[in-house]
Amino acid sequence: MNRHQFHRRVWGSVFGLALVLLWLGSALYDVQVVQGPSLAARANHKIQETETVEAARGQILDRYGRVLVSNRVVYQVTLDFDAMGKEKNDRLEVIGQLMALAQEEGVEWTDSLLPITQGRPFRFTTDTPYYEVSEDEDGNLTVTLSRLAKLAIKLKCLPDSEYVDYTYNANKDKTSAVLTPAGEEAWRTKKLDPKKDGPTATEILASLCESFGLEDRWEQDPYQARLLAGVLYELYLRERDVYWETYVFAEDVNINFISKVKEHSLAGVVVEPTTVRVYSTEYAAHLLGRVAAMSASEWEYYKEQGGYAMDDKVGKEGVERAFESELRGKPGTRIVERNNSGKVVNQTWKTEPEAGSNVVLTIDIVLQQAVEDILASSLENLKSEEVEGAACVIVDVHNGEILAAASYPTFSLANYAQDIQINSENPLKPFLNRAFQGTYPPGSTFKMITSIAALEEGIITPKTIINTTGIYTYYDSPQPKCWIRRQYGGQHGRINVTKAIEVSCNYFMYEIGRLLGIDRLGAYAAKFGLGEKTGVELPESKGVMAGPAFTESLGGKWHEGAVLSVAIGQESTQASPLQLANYIATLVNGGNRYAAHLLKQVKSNDFSQILYSYEPEIVETIDIKPENLEAVKAGMLSLTQSGSVAKYFRDLGIKVGAKTGSAQVSAETESNAVFVCFAPYDDPQIAVAIAVEHGGSGSDLGRMAAEILEYYFSVQENQQEIIAENTLVR
Repeated sequence: MNRHQFHRRVWGSVFGLALVLLWLGSALYDVQVVQGPSLAARANHKIQETETVEAARGQILDRYGRVLVSNRVVYQVTLDFDAMGKEKNDRLEVIGQLMALAQEEGVEWTDSLLPITQGRPFRFTTDTPYYEVSEDEDGNLTVTLSRLAKLAIKLKCLPDSEYVDYTYNANKDKTSAVLTPAGEEAWRTKKLDPKKDGPTATEILASLCESFGLEDRWEQDPYQARLLAGVLYELYLRERDVYWETYVFAEDVNINFISKVKEHSLAGVVVEPTTVRVYSTEYAAHLLGRVAAMSASEWEYYKEQGGYAMDDKVGKEGVERAFESELRGKPGTRIVERNNSGKVVNQTWKTEPEAGSNVVLTIDIVLQQAVEDILASSLENLKSEEVEGAACVIVDVHNGEILAAASYPTFSLANYAQDIQINSENPLKPFLNRAFQGTYPPGSTFKMITSIAALEEGIITPKTIINTTGIYTYYDSPQPKCWIRRQYGGQHGRINVTKAIEVSCNYFMYEIGRLLGIDRLGAYAAKFGLGEKTGVELPESKGVMAGPAFTESLGGKWHEGAVLSVAIGQESTQASPLQLANYIATLVNGGNRYAAHLLKQVKSNDFSQILYSYEPEIVETIDIKPENLEAVKAGMLSLTQSGSVAKYFRDLGIKVGAKTGSAQVSAETESNAVFVCFAPYDDPQIAVAIAVEHGGSGSDLGRMAAEILEYYFSVQENQQEIIAENTLVR
């Protein structure tokens, strides 16, 4: 290369570099000077938000891995009131457009809190639209404001009445109310009607519409104004800190509605995915429970637990609540960037959500279904026409596992929200879990406790003969009659303990109960779990074991002769069906009382690990001599072989031990009916307890028990074998 060529190349390179620098300089000038203000404005309007993303809740399964409760991803529409603009007209425009789109697509929106009918004539949907009055033990009266009243007071829509003075403390942002002297007088003379004290439904709705900026709409079309007011009422409750749950405008919306909402780019309207619980069974509603947004009172508890937000959903009842910490996953955190039009321009995960663990229960859902169906269908065939409710519990005698627990009447978890008003007003109380929380006098099913206590304390032996004459005359008063004397004028004569259990002789139990005394009798009852909680993870009634302590706690006086009624399972003794089933299990397994339980295992969210397995817990061991146990069990066997319920059990194919019971509730109504049993007789596996409110005689429940046992030992066992061999149990 010569010298001239070298210089040309150098100058060419310099010239090219100069062109590149000039281009870069002009580009920087354009970005920084020409477009600088607009780009800066766009940058300033980019909003960065941190969102909490809920984790999928764990599944609930039965003992064989059948899924009972799981999740389904749906889309919901929520409203951000602040993002709709500060002007009322802007907000009304957005909400009006959204409601119009919902009506086009047939989407129902949430309008559940405003207690006023949607159609004219407008009426309140509650008897206490503004307040309730309660009286404490000292006679002090307290006024509790409704949500409608609290908001109306803050919006200055609710004037004082003749009976109530309303107050709003702006500094503390609190509302309160007190009865006037006239109000107190009206309350005590039962002339105060909270539904009629205050503006009518039409008047308060008109006032709310005025506060919401709906005056013109109210005059032109009150129906449409009411629909708009329903949504605005939901939003204002939250804006004014009267209600804290997030307002979900519509849940589980279809894709057409989502598309239209997106097309209209409505400010403050957010479409987001969420999960809802899916129930794979119509049964076990009282056991499974439900999930819903926490209340203000629950927030006080959950905020101490950590990891919860005020509007989180939590287990409300049943297993969902009992195992909340296992089922609930760990929420994730997502950083979302939006531009000034609200469009998401970037998303990044700070922490990803972690799904909850899966809970495996001890119940067999197929057996549960059979028990619920048998219970419901059999009640119609009872002689008594006064039946109100019933329950049945089946437990494994070797470990306290609850295999089934049915309560009648029941309800639908899938339709809980739609049916809540009907179920709440139903006098039969379908939400009550009678299996665990219902308590009933055990009646003659208590007689095995009396017998075991007398045998173990040496009061009698299996061969002791007592001459039962039909009327027990030891005391001047009382002198109770045995049932055979009352009904037929007869007596059971000379019998031992086995025969006394078979024929349910009250006289025999009066005698040995008196000889035992209430202290020893009560001590044995406690060992078998009566008057004691079973340990089940769901709410349960402790029940009552009759005795001096309980009678005196009610202000009564205990009399020695009351032990006679206690010995036959009456007086004030009350037990739940679960307690009765657990007591029979304790008896026939030889004296080990296990804690009753529903939890079998906890598995990781992907089912790869067993995080927890329940170990059976013996809470009481009763020393029962084999000959004494056999004497009592033999009486229970005789009842099903040659006694009053033999016709139901002769062709069952297995031997069963059982005991009937009935306890009078009042002179005007049928007695409660109780039935307990265990099977097989020679090698007990399960114990069953059935209670029917006003069911009449316990003998009438024999058919029901026989059907349940037939199912368990035939159809159910075959099905279990199939599941074990051919089904992958997760």
